[in-house]
Amino acid sequence: MLNFLKEAAAVVPSERQLNWFETERYAFVHFGVNTYTDREWGDGTESEEIFNPEKLDCDQWVEAIKSAGLRGLILTAKHHDGFCLWPSKYTEHSVKNSPCKKDVVKEAAEACRRGGIKFGFYLSPWDRNSKLYGTPEYNDYFCAQLEELLTGYGDIFCVWFDNACGEGENGKKQVYDFPRYIEMIRKYQPGAVIFNDYGPDTRWCGNEAGVARHAEWSVVPSELCHYSEVQTGPGPLADAGSLEYMYNSNKEIGTMPQILYTKGLTFTPAEIDMSIRPGWFWHENEDPHSLERLYKTYLRSCGANTCLNLNVPPNRDGLIDERDVKRLKEFGDMIEKTERRIPCTLERIGGTDTQPMYELKCSEPVKIGAVILEEDLTKGQRVESFRILLPSGGRIDYALYEGTCIGNKQICPLEDPFSIQNPLTDWLMDEKITGVRVQITAARDTVFMKDIYITEGPECML
Repeated sequence: MLNFLKEAAAVVPSERQLNWFETERYAFVHFGVNTYTDREWGDGTESEEIFNPEKLDCDQWVEAIKSAGLRGLILTAKHHDGFCLWPSKYTEHSVKNSPCKKDVVKEAAEACRRGGIKFGFYLSPWDRNSKLYGTPEYNDYFCAQLEELLTGYGDIFCVWFDNACGEGENGKKQVYDFPRYIEMIRKYQPGAVIFNDYGPDTRWCGNEAGVARHAEWSVVPSELCHYSEVQTGPGPLADAGSLEYMYNSNKEIGTMPQILYTKGLTFTPAEIDMSIRPGWFWHENEDPHSLERLYKTYLRSCGANTCLNLNVPPNRDGLIDERDVKRLKEFGDMIEKTERRIPCTLERIGGTDTQPMYELKCSEPVKIGAVILEEDLTKGQRVESFRILLPSGGRIDYALYEGTCIGNKQICPLEDPFSIQNPLTDWLMDEKITGVRVQITAARDTVFMKDIYITEGPECML
């Protein structure tokens, strides 16, 4: 048992995964024929003539995205309808036969480079337009299009896949050759993270509501992520049960009771994907979600050991809706305040290798909005639980916040205008304090913290 815990503690991310965590938040841009049909899923019979964004301005997209503090853009180069936003040589169902004529993928990639953010793409494996869908030849067709995107648009930071699958017109269901797709991406864009339900680099969190689990582990069973690299041997109870049932929508993934049954562990962190609006494509009668909901999503994604992929859909003119532009700026301002550090000293003051205690001290009393914790993931994700304490001067310190795992980042709000967590007494909400203590209460092996700091937000943000 102890040896397996040490193995679990030593499961580490790749360089591309560390870079992805550093990116932290980015935009999903759903754009295509659905924008003009007012649908979410097209059927592949749409006329190319309907795609006509007369005011297409990808620099406007990037400016709006950057105002929210988002650091990348993933474009839906092809959705389920099979319509390609680039002039693919392998289909007529693309921008080359539309009034627009522009290579939207190129326009977006170049705007990202000008704006200093990263570029990636989504390529739907499900293609409701292709006559090859449902045959072995379809994987050749898909790889040909994938190669076009991997080799024609500069550096790609993320290739995003889903597993949507439907019956082709010939009645056959397509078997996707993901190992082949992954091999091609590694060949042409070795720095790109690959998102898929089953790995290899990042995975779906199991919902589109913007919420991570109560304990969102990056170290997860290989039964869930069978495209990811297995870094350990089997758990001590692997012969006594099975995790073949496991899927991303399960509430417990990576927690101790589950990993004991695994055949081996992988490092495959979760991504939170959610749209700024109710739908993924632009619909005139929809408004963006409230600032409160977006901010909660930020805390429950970037602040809970995941990255945030926030969808921002352009309208029929090819521009980000002004309602969304306004909300993105408000969102970015709130994130900036949350990240504003309060000067303090950090010192380890005791404990053991797996239960260390740290103290943060300010030179004068301050109002602390949040405590932010970051593990050194180059050593592995190890912390199982922690507490944030208010020093009392006596034998027992008052617990302001209690959490589970940490990972890349945990944002622990101590003053929260949205009531996500209110562990404080009424008097403390109005008091200034000189610091807090952080106690790791359980870990799988020696704890390595990358950073612990305090910030102003989310206090007084609205």
